[in-house]
Amino acid sequence: MSSVSGAKPGIGAGVPLIYIIAGEASGDALGAGLIRALRERTGDRIEVAGVGGERMEAEGLQSLFPISEMAVMGIFEILPKAPKLLGRISETVADIRDRKPVAVVTIDSKAFTMRVNKRLHALRRRTGEGPRLIHWVPPTVWAWRPGRAQAIAGFLDHLLALYPFEPPFFEPHGLSTTFVGHPAAIAPAGSGKRFKGRYGVPAGAPVLGVFPGSRPGEVKRLLPVFGQVVDRLASRYQGLRVVLPTVSVVEEMVRAGTADWRAPVSVVTDHRHKADAFAACTVALAASGTVTLELSLAGVPTVVAYKVNALSAAIARRLVDPESVVLTNKLMGKRVIPQFLQEDCTADRLTVAIERLFDDPRARAEQGAASEAIREMLTVDGEDPSGRAAKAVLKVVGGDLAAD
Repeated sequence: MSSVSGAKPGIGAGVPLIYIIAGEASGDALGAGLIRALRERTGDRIEVAGVGGERMEAEGLQSLFPISEMAVMGIFEILPKAPKLLGRISETVADIRDRKPVAVVTIDSKAFTMRVNKRLHALRRRTGEGPRLIHWVPPTVWAWRPGRAQAIAGFLDHLLALYPFEPPFFEPHGLSTTFVGHPAAIAPAGSGKRFKGRYGVPAGAPVLGVFPGSRPGEVKRLLPVFGQVVDRLASRYQGLRVVLPTVSVVEEMVRAGTADWRAPVSVVTDHRHKADAFAACTVALAASGTVTLELSLAGVPTVVAYKVNALSAAIARRLVDPESVVLTNKLMGKRVIPQFLQEDCTADRLTVAIERLFDDPRARAEQGAASEAIREMLTVDGEDPSGRAAKAVLKVVGGDLAAD
């Protein structure tokens, strides 16, 4: 099945096509913002096609296939899905060859997107023609395997970075990199009062935000442990309520996995309510990932947990800097947010850490103080990161569209 965005009146033949690929919820959000910004900057003088989720589809993109097929993480988690992923890579490359976009923008999901980029680069070298290759959300070379920076510089044309410490890892290898900032840093604050009214949460109830991840593997491993934590907290904090924002890919798993929890659970599937959900939280328990940064920016005291396949973990221990797992801690240069990884990710330890945040105002204040510092790090002159990303993409593309 081919993928074409819903073309608006006046968009037709000769209008440049930008192909955008995102493979998970966080990338889907970035892709949606990029589509809006590209249209604003060009006066709708572009078309978009590619692979995306609900939020990109809401901006008019018809995805080539469901992004849930790419929602895997970890070496041994990927292996069972390798045949299907390789098939989708071939299908995506073929679609790009047929459509002849001026640029391909891939967002995160490195196991998929980097393979697409490598194939497109090889085709361009062989034929002498092809799209400009741009990637947003670089591989975390600052956390593990720094040698990847040189490798990807060999096949990408431009890189868009979320964090200010990233460009120096790639630019020495000749890969042009633009720090665009993080969209979460300019997101408007939500209303906890509005959320509680909408979801029937009592005004004075202690609220635990639970964020078990957006990939099926993450939810499968973390939700049972998180449920044990909730059950223990429910016996201590009278009237405890749980708020659990999630995405459609794992919604069914989440609802089934929380059905017998001892505290009432408000499952939130509408991304428009996410900021309000953050504002309603007293404390949060979250899987490591983008959401931990979003919680920090929203001023929500948080405990981070994560587990992967045991074999993946054994390999990761040799390669990964544990102090880079939580983005807030990496940005602040110290462990502001408690983190519990692998064998430390137990109900006992997580419960103690969360109780401390519920009970100790100083512990909550320490995390709150980091919020504004991080916000300043992740913005550039107050400019919208999506707009900066769109400007960089159009500059790489060149021509009249690049004009401000």
